[in-house]
Amino acid sequence: MCGIAGFTSFKEYRIDVRDTIEKMNTAIQHRGPDDQGVYIDQYAALGNRRLSIIDLSSGKQPIHNEDRTLWIVFNGEIYNFPELRDELFKKGHEFYTHTDTEVILHLYEEYGTDCVKQLNGMFAFAIWHVNERTLFLARDRIGIKPLHYMAYPGGLIFASEIKAMLQHPLVERQLDVEGLSKYLTYEYIPAPHSIFKGIKKLKPGQWLLHTEQVTQIRQYWDIPFEETGISYKREEEHAEEILARLKESVRKRLLSDVPVGVLLSGGLDSSTISLLASQAAPGQIQSFSIGFEEPSFDETRYAQKVARLLGTQHHHQVFNSQKMLEVVPSVIKILDEPMADASIIPTYLLSQMTAQHVKVALGGDGADELFAGYPTYQAHKLVTYYSVLPYKLRDLINRFATHLPVSHRNISFDFKVKQFLRGMGVSSEIRFFLWMGAFLEREKQQVFSDDTKNALVDSNPFEDVIHYVHESKLLKDFERILYLSLKLYLQDDILVKVDRASMANSLEVRVPYLDHTFVEYVAGLPSLYKLRGLTTKYLLKQATKDLLPKEIVQRKKKGFGIPLSKWFHGELKPMLLSYLSEERIKTAGIFHYPYIKHLLDEHFSRQYDHRKQLWTLLVFEMWREEYLL
Repeated sequence: MCGIAGFTSFKEYRIDVRDTIEKMNTAIQHRGPDDQGVYIDQYAALGNRRLSIIDLSSGKQPIHNEDRTLWIVFNGEIYNFPELRDELFKKGHEFYTHTDTEVILHLYEEYGTDCVKQLNGMFAFAIWHVNERTLFLARDRIGIKPLHYMAYPGGLIFASEIKAMLQHPLVERQLDVEGLSKYLTYEYIPAPHSIFKGIKKLKPGQWLLHTEQVTQIRQYWDIPFEETGISYKREEEHAEEILARLKESVRKRLLSDVPVGVLLSGGLDSSTISLLASQAAPGQIQSFSIGFEEPSFDETRYAQKVARLLGTQHHHQVFNSQKMLEVVPSVIKILDEPMADASIIPTYLLSQMTAQHVKVALGGDGADELFAGYPTYQAHKLVTYYSVLPYKLRDLINRFATHLPVSHRNISFDFKVKQFLRGMGVSSEIRFFLWMGAFLEREKQQVFSDDTKNALVDSNPFEDVIHYVHESKLLKDFERILYLSLKLYLQDDILVKVDRASMANSLEVRVPYLDHTFVEYVAGLPSLYKLRGLTTKYLLKQATKDLLPKEIVQRKKKGFGIPLSKWFHGELKPMLLSYLSEERIKTAGIFHYPYIKHLLDEHFSRQYDHRKQLWTLLVFEMWREEYLL
């Protein structure tokens, strides 16, 4: 696991090339503290920071081919590289390392841009062809590893994280207001957009080929949702198949020259991964979990129960609110664009603790999106019944909801009811993101200043949803929602959160549920195996019901939340009022202060729970002062 950076320059610019690439490298040192390397010629510079996992002694990057006409920098892991290496060796390729990185380079020699189709793993890499003066960038199918770029007259700049690109003299720190608008809607910024003008993200499953004349981008893979509702296999056969495929995915991800652990929350997803890892490497697996003093947010007993059952070497730590609050500024600094998923704080603390013991850990991310594990999927079914109620009854429910007492508890009843009603009146695809996000469009009209609204007059924050729906050609609402949750929420929120939080602590997290062959299989399963009635993750539960305790298999989705609402009334209130003060807001000129004051007043008087909106604004203002001022 590493961090990569680099640029091409086909025109003469007065910059110090070596100084620039070394500064870019230094900005992502946390991604690879073990080693660094650069390559520089007349037209290109490549940089790498290395976290040594495979071939600890001879895997220094950038890596070259036999005649040094190709150079590569790579971030990620290729799980089928031993098989690919054997095939390439038989074709006459010579290797000077035992790394997966060198295998990619020789694959490119052999197959060109189609090399990505043979890779099983998580990756982002750049290959510079010296003689042809071409730069080839590629990102893995699901988007586990990040890759950002900016094209400019005469060249292209790229990096694992935006903070590295900001070290290049030609990259300006200008706010992209459309990116900001999307952030307020989703709580994150979907690829290919970013919060900075000119900087883009390469989408998952895409490659980019850059020359002096042109930059091409191609989609080489997409999630193949083609559910027909017809299956020749019995339910138990499907359950056996997904367990066998998941077992193989876990086995591949245990490949490492350093110890591997598992991140164990005590939920079904991580418990299943822990079970399969323990079976594959008996007595060798360490598990890691954290707990919270706030009872409604704590999952301690479940994680410890699974760890005892599996016999893992378990590490556990309980955090209080003070400790979590202390790391908020540090977490904002690692986010080079704002993201309002507050679970990044416990994810960061868990990664910090885990990194003290291992360099690699397996996680359970992806199962909720593949198997319809979120309560929002259940809510979509309930909408059907709610919509046929008489208007007067629906009006009564709305008035009842406004008078529910506000609770600080995690996903409390009043919060669920009010979030449910926020999604009424729009298409099912948009509704999913209104439930998961922060601001409605009418609320954004009130929170933005006049100048910001004028700059956004022709923009549509849901253009990405519309684009993906058209691209997918899916006809069923449920399939569309699953597809969109993978294409947006998983890829641009969950995976970004895990990557930034783990790599900030020099920890590599591998995700067995997101092996692309496993994703392809599950995507084609009939919908009733994912959500049956109101039972989420139905088939995964069937597959594990005899392997894990019933209370683990049947547990309701809890999530990795923090008590934001309570914090805003207590420990976090001074920070909130400081960053959202009238002076700061008016000086920046982006937001309309009277509406922000309205949100604060209603929250502090307990009329409404505005935790999501206030946290989204707080994170942006903290980010803005860190990166734009």
